[in-house]
Amino acid sequence: MKLLKRATQYTTTTFYSPTSRGYFKKFSIGSKSCFFSTSSEEPELMNFMNYLDSLKNFEKSGVPKGAGTDSDDGFDLGRMNRLMDRLGNPHSKFKTVHIAGTKGKGSTAAFLSSILRAEGYSVGCYTSPHIKTIRERMNVGRLNRPVSAKALNCLFHKIKGVLDEAIRLENGCITHFEVLTAMAFALFAQNHVDIAVIEAGLGGARDATNIISSSGLAASVITTIGEEHTAALGGSLETIAMAKSGIIKYGRPLVLGGPFLPHIEHILRDEASLMCSQVVSAYDAGIRATINGLSMFNDRPCQSCDIIVQAERDLKLSIELLDVKLCMIGNHQLHNALTATCAALCLRDQGWKISDGSVRAGLENTCLVGRTQFLTSKQAELLGLPGATILVDGAHTKESAKALVDTIQMTFPQARLALVVAMAIDKDHLAFAKEFLSGRKLDSVILTEADVAGGKARVTPASLLRDRWIQASEELGIITVHNGMAEYREMFDDQLVTSLTVLEHKTLLATSKSFALSMKMAYQILRRVENQPGILVVTGSLHIVSSVLASLHELS
Repeated sequence: MKLLKRATQYTTTTFYSPTSRGYFKKFSIGSKSCFFSTSSEEPELMNFMNYLDSLKNFEKSGVPKGAGTDSDDGFDLGRMNRLMDRLGNPHSKFKTVHIAGTKGKGSTAAFLSSILRAEGYSVGCYTSPHIKTIRERMNVGRLNRPVSAKALNCLFHKIKGVLDEAIRLENGCITHFEVLTAMAFALFAQNHVDIAVIEAGLGGARDATNIISSSGLAASVITTIGEEHTAALGGSLETIAMAKSGIIKYGRPLVLGGPFLPHIEHILRDEASLMCSQVVSAYDAGIRATINGLSMFNDRPCQSCDIIVQAERDLKLSIELLDVKLCMIGNHQLHNALTATCAALCLRDQGWKISDGSVRAGLENTCLVGRTQFLTSKQAELLGLPGATILVDGAHTKESAKALVDTIQMTFPQARLALVVAMAIDKDHLAFAKEFLSGRKLDSVILTEADVAGGKARVTPASLLRDRWIQASEELGIITVHNGMAEYREMFDDQLVTSLTVLEHKTLLATSKSFALSMKMAYQILRRVENQPGILVVTGSLHIVSSVLASLHELS
């Protein structure tokens, strides 16, 4: 079987590989799969986006050491409070559920918002980052839709004078995220939402979202504690836990997702005790969630789950939901759904009307872009990869990599795997690679690059990613074929057509700065074996997921 033997149905374009030794000299692929780019914002938002681009953006440049800690190096919450005061403190006009955690924040926020909408509440939901448009960060009302370009533009021009004055008075120190956060609160107040679900950006204690007072907080949620943004959050799991515990407010309930290491949970519970906050943990006795099986729905897998809550420790919460059909698949998503259910029950305990039926409907209606998302067969064809099963997921930590590996194993236990990976520079590339390599046999891993927050400052060079994957394979004793090895050189000639039987028991590691080329390479490697299904997994960052989805938007 020859690699790239099959021709696509589209016209071809020749790409030249950037590899230093020139082993991939040229590569012809269907033109419909060539143009991966980030989608541009609506013209109506051009002035707003230019305004934001003039501000310091730590998502693009990286977060300074200690920025998220409650210390002299930490972000200045006083600056954020002064900005909100100039805007009339819109965040004080509605109740809020505040969510922090290393992983699972966005999914938990999506589940909870959906539950509240199912009950009929007008909900404001603020999350980050976005996939295709910045409007995704702010959902408002009774429908799960991003704020319209018109509404966002009108709000910007309404408060621009206040923002300009605040930036002047703060000597230009107000950031991209602070302005977005202030605008989200202003938008929710303007629309008279019943409740807002707010995802913390970094940590909790010094995050711009942490201006919510005890009186304005309905509940706080901490999903997980893991090693991400370690330098920015103090250097250890313990300091990360302390930073995230900063969202706990006096007398307001705390929902814990987890699982947490015992001493980390002890830190969180101690802080809750100091704040006289009642605690419910998704791992408390009497609380459980199980997956019963998988099925296909609308060309995508879903999982049937049971969720049972009989909490007795601090709060008395109760619900029994059998055969809940979740479109968000994987054990980690089931646990995020359980965490959101516990948060909804905390609200019900405070007098909010939330029926069992609304909890079920909200969970079943939740679908979040870029999280364990299987593309449809039509979408695969649009990308010029007909017949491919494509999974996109923004996993970028050791923990999220393991969750993704487990999900793939659960949904397609026998399928062959090809990965396309791009990551930000400040992630633990080695630990991420080890989770995938130790999970199951990989046919290929194509290391590529994708802009982070629209810039290249935080992009990890594909060659550096390759070195980390080589190191991971050597430490695990896994055989790979990679640049610099004789087997690798023998696989490719000028036309890139030669036998790949050398890969029978090995994993190919390859690099390309071209994302389109990387996708096509992975696709053709999977197709070299007839009648044996394969999964093409795009992961490592929500930004690489954005590249896939943006291209679909342009091609559709």
